[in-house]
Amino acid sequence: MGNELWQLSAFEMAEGIREKRFSAEEVINSVISRIDQHNPRLNAIVADYREEALIAAQEADRAISAGEKTGELHGVPVTIKTNVDVEGKPTPNGLPAFADLIAPADAPIVSNFKKSGAIIIGRTNTPELSMRFNTDNPLHGRTENPWNKDASPGGSSGGASSAAAAGFGPIHHGNDIAGSLRYPSFCCGLSTVKPTFGRVPAWLPSATGERGMLSQMISVQGAICREVRDVRLATRIMAKADPRDPFWMPVPFEDWPEMTEPARIGVTTESYDNPIHPGIVESIERAADCLSDAGYAVERVVTPPVNEAAECWMRYLGNEIRTFLMPVAMEHGSETIKQIFEWFLHIGGVGDAEDYREGIKDRTAMTREWNLFLEKYPLILSPYLMQPVGTWDNDTKNVEELGKFLNSGIYSLCISWLSLPAGVVPTGMVNGLPAGVQIIGRRFREDLILNAMQVVEDQLGVLTKELWARENMV
Repeated sequence: MGNELWQLSAFEMAEGIREKRFSAEEVINSVISRIDQHNPRLNAIVADYREEALIAAQEADRAISAGEKTGELHGVPVTIKTNVDVEGKPTPNGLPAFADLIAPADAPIVSNFKKSGAIIIGRTNTPELSMRFNTDNPLHGRTENPWNKDASPGGSSGGASSAAAAGFGPIHHGNDIAGSLRYPSFCCGLSTVKPTFGRVPAWLPSATGERGMLSQMISVQGAICREVRDVRLATRIMAKADPRDPFWMPVPFEDWPEMTEPARIGVTTESYDNPIHPGIVESIERAADCLSDAGYAVERVVTPPVNEAAECWMRYLGNEIRTFLMPVAMEHGSETIKQIFEWFLHIGGVGDAEDYREGIKDRTAMTREWNLFLEKYPLILSPYLMQPVGTWDNDTKNVEELGKFLNSGIYSLCISWLSLPAGVVPTGMVNGLPAGVQIIGRRFREDLILNAMQVVEDQLGVLTKELWARENMV
């Protein structure tokens, strides 16, 4: 059993440790063995904390033996993305210039994981400034997708998705401002939820100043996992209060009144004149059938405009990117990230300061329209990306290719712009690579999204088990 412990869910690991069927030290050693086997090729974990993790595991086992009270993730290994602070460790965010930027304290999500008894086993890779849809940087190099070395693992949480799919523990932290939880999950056959703004506390102790207003309202922290139940568990733990985030909301996570009627879920495959791959449409139909079979009231719907909200993300958040991130990229970034930023700003038609003010104002009206729509349809099943997983360098080829990619991801940008919660769950393979669907929900109703995701997983299975059955991953 010891050699197979890395395959267990966080639930199974925590339960087994509590019941003394195996030890935390055995779990950590099993995951370390798996990392040693595959991380040299994948480059998903770029800071290895195994020595500290083993000491923490021994302490976790001592606490169990002493009958001490333990947290929900007692002894369970997790990874943290290298753009979030872990006290006493670097937070390079993909930039060589920040390789020695030492965090003075834990970020809220790290603090909450530690309070739950989780053990940080390592840090996962991210692109420069966490602002690419692929994961490569001059400090740590490229992260590979475990399904195919030429495919993108996604970004910016590509290290987290690669680690999750490969079996380097059950829970992997990531964050999302444009799709950085959802796209890596889509690419690697994993599950995630982008929480509502205000659900999970966030702050970067190493930061020298506050982020722009839109960045604060749109960026969220979350987890990438193989199994939906682990996404639920990790999100609930990360969502615990932290006074350092003034926007954290004390909203129930699961204790909501049950619906008296079958949950209605609207389904859309509207492409807004962008090409949509037949395999993506089939994925949505497959998920819709799963939900219908489980008793959901599935209806075809026309949502409020998705393309307009996506254009707002590009135009108005682009203003903050140009103002706050572009100077950092120009001073410390590679030629690759500088070129991507220039292309992005060109594609987005970035507005000036007056446009920015108007955009923030109009965002309220858009959000209200979606809130009213979600009163009728509490869940929306949509594409996440309208095309299959691309290559690991598809954002570096030319401005036209980057534009096509962004257009295929308007459902991602739309939901980010509105700060609505949305999950991605795998539905199978398209063109020989993982694919999934997006489930959008009402503000703070991550529980409804997770319930629907669980239905899809229950019927279609945990996709990474197919990966592990392949010769090159066992």
